[in-house]
Amino acid sequence: MLGLANLQEELIKNRAKELRGKSVLNWVNELLKEVDNQHNRIENTLKASNSNSRINKFDLEKLDSNRIFHISQIRKICMQYRLKFLDTSFFKGDYPSETISKINELERKHDLEIQGYKIIAPSILFKLKKADDPLLFAPIGNNLYYLIDKWGNDINVARKLKYWPVRTFDNFAFTLLFTTILLTTLCHQLFFGAEGTVAHFFIVFLFFLKGVIGMALFFGVSIGKNFTEYSWQSEHDKIQ
Repeated sequence: MLGLANLQEELIKNRAKELRGKSVLNWVNELLKEVDNQHNRIENTLKASNSNSRINKFDLEKLDSNRIFHISQIRKICMQYRLKFLDTSFFKGDYPSETISKINELERKHDLEIQGYKIIAPSILFKLKKADDPLLFAPIGNNLYYLIDKWGNDINVARKLKYWPVRTFDNFAFTLLFTTILLTTLCHQLFFGAEGTVAHFFIVFLFFLKGVIGMALFFGVSIGKNFTEYSWQSEHDKIQ
């Protein structure tokens, strides 16, 4: 009749066979040291990453197709939410340990060291340490990028509306025109009463247009911010 098995003792025996006399503590320390070395290497690569001409030869069969994006799709998101898509060497935030572990696992699965990391984040994260939904990518060639991880807080949807006027010059011009028409519609009767004509409306429109453009130029020049279509891949926010 077969006896009972003590699983703990079986585990100990199997471990002893693998270690072949090596100290368990030394074995554990070696494993932990190897993990630390891998994490340090990945963090150093992230801090110095330059994506110029870098292509990672992933095994496409092992990639999650839902995480592959073209530069045009990345550009659209950056335009909508006024985000930047830059090399991680410009990134001032911290990387969660889970993200480093995901990179390590991805490298082991594809037997390579990932290079050329890029990241999507608000411009403030390239100046200060904050957490606002960064997305970490690795290039895979032909303007395609693989999303490795995202962390932090989700972007507020209101950000899309907030920065719509500065996506492009056309958006900015439309916003100025719409603002002028709105102000004119609301205020022209204050100047000419209910008997105001189209000519009167046009006069008030020109008055407000001049004021709106003047204010836009005053604040625009003082702030010096560039339109998103020009700044989403630039480490500079302001017009150079």
